[in-house]
Amino acid sequence: MTLAPFVRIVAQGKGRARALTLDEAQEAMSVILEGRAAPEAVGGLLMVLRLRGEEPQEIAGFTAALRAHVSGALPAADLDWPSYAAGRSRGAPLYLLAARLVAQSGVRVSMHGHNAYQSSTMRPQDIRALAGPQVRYDPLANLCPEAFGLLGLRADLGLRSCINTVLRMWNPSRAKATVQGVFHPSYRSLQAQAAEMLGQQTLTIIKGGGGEFERHPSKDIVCFGLRSGQHIQHNAPALLSETRRLHEENATVDPMALWRGETRDPFAEATVTGTAALALWTLDPDATLAQAQATADALWSNRAAYEGCLA
Repeated sequence: MTLAPFVRIVAQGKGRARALTLDEAQEAMSVILEGRAAPEAVGGLLMVLRLRGEEPQEIAGFTAALRAHVSGALPAADLDWPSYAAGRSRGAPLYLLAARLVAQSGVRVSMHGHNAYQSSTMRPQDIRALAGPQVRYDPLANLCPEAFGLLGLRADLGLRSCINTVLRMWNPSRAKATVQGVFHPSYRSLQAQAAEMLGQQTLTIIKGGGGEFERHPSKDIVCFGLRSGQHIQHNAPALLSETRRLHEENATVDPMALWRGETRDPFAEATVTGTAALALWTLDPDATLAQAQATADALWSNRAAYEGCLA
């Protein structure tokens, strides 16, 4: 089997083309990941889907193929936290401190990603240093070279493809709960629908800083996702009244100085605890968002004592 039949389905012309079914999408991505597709066909398929727009069953099928292609790569975790969007427009990666905070509660956090457009502070070793010893971080290049190659096609094609969405959906640690950030709000519903098709039960998706799962503390946000397999849309009120962009050019904070208490920045701290609260709320179906926020605040206040116990 080659990729040609699948390209034909989506690209054969107005009134004749259609979206792939979930099974067709899964088979198409399997052909790609197994190296049986011509590069021209891969680029053609991805760009047709880019032009037409992504469909949830296609994303679900592609994700199912990726999961089957890379099975058992990571130990089981409680929370899947993909990180693929930290680009040129964002500042300090405070979401890494949020993941570190969540891990203090005993949650096994699995992060995976690729952050091509960040500075040298986003090298895998530096991500691990910021996220802390209790958070597992695995770069995509190590987890799945084939998917890494597909993501790298952005440099050749000049455009983002659906691979970015698929990688957020991947969940290689088979965690029961997932948090996802998106840059474009329309993807919140798309990814929730794809997750439902894959049988996922617990998921929170927000429009986050730079496309990461990182909350703006001075804005009301809408959380999309799943609880017990049912779709949710939950409004989370702003934590601060300060009017400010999430990543001001002249307001970049040193994350480790913030973590150690050497720097005080209420806005940055609220970004960390607010993001952590959303993750904790995702993990506990019985907790309210206010209760999760109180837990995150307490974890932040006691972070030094906790890490002292680990030393």
